[in-house]
Amino acid sequence: MKILIQGSILRAMALPLSFLALHSAGAQDKPDKTPPPRDESAIDDPRVQHRTYKFEAAGGIETPYALFVPSTYDSARPAPLMVALHGLGRQYDWLMGYHGMLDLAERDGFIVTTPLGHDRRGWFGSHENGETGRLSELDVINVVGLIRDEFNVDADRIYLWGHSMGGAGTYHLAAKYPDLWAGLGVAAPAPSVDPDQLERFQHLPILVLQGDQDKLVTRTREWVTKMKEIGMEHVYIEMKGGDHSLFISQNPVMMAKIFAFFEIARKN
Repeated sequence: MKILIQGSILRAMALPLSFLALHSAGAQDKPDKTPPPRDESAIDDPRVQHRTYKFEAAGGIETPYALFVPSTYDSARPAPLMVALHGLGRQYDWLMGYHGMLDLAERDGFIVTTPLGHDRRGWFGSHENGETGRLSELDVINVVGLIRDEFNVDADRIYLWGHSMGGAGTYHLAAKYPDLWAGLGVAAPAPSVDPDQLERFQHLPILVLQGDQDKLVTRTREWVTKMKEIGMEHVYIEMKGGDHSLFISQNPVMMAKIFAFFEIARKN
């Protein structure tokens, strides 16, 4: 493992005919136009809350997000919040199943949320994909707002990280909302833009994880070089023999590095 240190996501279901048969002609004249939830969950763990909210900007569709709240949460004390963004095509709660994620969040007292990003392929706004991208970005920000309204979240300890497509989303949302986050993390990030984007959030510390045998993402070193050039505080960990997915999703040691990094990153 090579370490370089620089500086300090409910399936949409058609209504059964028996349901329709119970409704009168009057009810059929005024059908419920509210779309059903769209994305199924992936994780069956009692510690994970599977929630939805009405996404008004997307036509009122019930949009899912997953939430973990540590057993030690005390509303009298501000808690750190970790926002985690999934990879391309994955379910909204996919990252909750990464080995060590929930155990580490429990240990360190982190609230964790995994938004869908409106669409499994929405890219969290990081691609020029029109309305889908705009809604994908907005969904993440909405979920952060919902959690901050419900829980006592430490405003100096809101962290963002993502894997693959989620890494691209992390770069984008850091550039778009640079004053929201206390620290960032990316694992095999897949941005489609130039690393000059980093200059928009160069004040934020970032952890970069990459497998050296990743055949899908090959530009990470270029971005790390840019981080060095602009004096951005960063930690780069390149895993020898690491692939694109399993090096992080099934590796609690790598997950622990994310939590350790966020333990020391603060806004103030």
